[in-house]
Amino acid sequence: MIYLEIIFSLLIFTSANIYVGKKGWLLINRVIPQISIYLYWAMFIFIAFSFIAARLGKNKVPPFLEKFLNIIGGYWMAAFLYFIILLGIIDIIKLILGFKRFSFVGAETLQNIYFISNIGALIIVAILLVCGTYNATNIKTTKYAIKINKDAGELKKLNVIMLSDLHLGDIVDKQRLLKMVSKINELNPDIVILAGDIINDYIEPFIDQDMGEEFKKIHSKYGVYAVFGNHEYYGGAIDKIAYEYENSANFNLLRDKTVKIDNSFYLVGREDLLYERYSKTKRRKIDELLSDTDRQLPIIVIDHQPANLSEGEKAGVDLQFSGHTHKGQLLPANIVTKRLFENDFGLLTKNTYNVVVSSGVGTWGPPIRIGSASEIVQVEIEFK
Repeated sequence: MIYLEIIFSLLIFTSANIYVGKKGWLLINRVIPQISIYLYWAMFIFIAFSFIAARLGKNKVPPFLEKFLNIIGGYWMAAFLYFIILLGIIDIIKLILGFKRFSFVGAETLQNIYFISNIGALIIVAILLVCGTYNATNIKTTKYAIKINKDAGELKKLNVIMLSDLHLGDIVDKQRLLKMVSKINELNPDIVILAGDIINDYIEPFIDQDMGEEFKKIHSKYGVYAVFGNHEYYGGAIDKIAYEYENSANFNLLRDKTVKIDNSFYLVGREDLLYERYSKTKRRKIDELLSDTDRQLPIIVIDHQPANLSEGEKAGVDLQFSGHTHKGQLLPANIVTKRLFENDFGLLTKNTYNVVVSSGVGTWGPPIRIGSASEIVQVEIEFK
């Protein structure tokens, strides 16, 4: 069944690329009539399928070529999305203007309007790519203040710094990580939480760029706590990833595990939902993870995907940290994430249950953000 889904998706992707490619040829052929159609299509196919080629060529091509394909393919994915939207709108308008009741628009005038519109679409997409690249690399800090009406012993306040969806790898590289660590330390955290998708599928760039040493430079009173996201599982080397997280980066990795911190609050780290597909077993429910806890103390949960929020609410969780959604990363994908998740971004409060969902600090695929921000989340918690 999964193979049929892959084949169907590839057919749709290929058909849509042919549509965009034909539009591009008509435009380029008019501007540069000397260009070879064979050269054009060879270049177009290379660009359009470079991201897929990078995935298929993993460990089969030199690392520099894989990185190049990922970057080219990532930018094309964003450009492709906006070309489909803009060219589709232009074609609909052209179709409307071509009706008889608009016969005052001559065929030649219509073609000129069409040509200028396509040039406009190209310019708009180029601007979006440039602005989106800047937006993706410009990390902001999003702050929330939350009050938990529970006694946390001598602890009255807690400064939590949370990051999700770093997607460290060839594109979000060590230089980007340096900026993240610097910003984390500037915020003087009591505890740092990494809510999954720390790497982008494969652990090799993490190791090759010695990223673990950078994480060790984080200054935090209680340390760095991390959970897995879905992308940790995609690479197929989960045990190796766990080893690197715990030994190279000094993460306190929580895999369906509960820890009591400073006799003041509980931190619960959940396996990602994708764990169930890879392990063929169910992850533990929150009630199970809290079976030996004193529920009079504050309970904070880290769960990569903000799914089934009612489970945490019923279990008496006070605060949950999640990521995964990227807030769509590229408009208008946020429309989809809003429909898929009860809370796809920001702070949701339901009685005494608070859920903070981050848009993420890194990017997946296109190194671009349009309509969303790369963020580090700071939550200042006040206890009773």
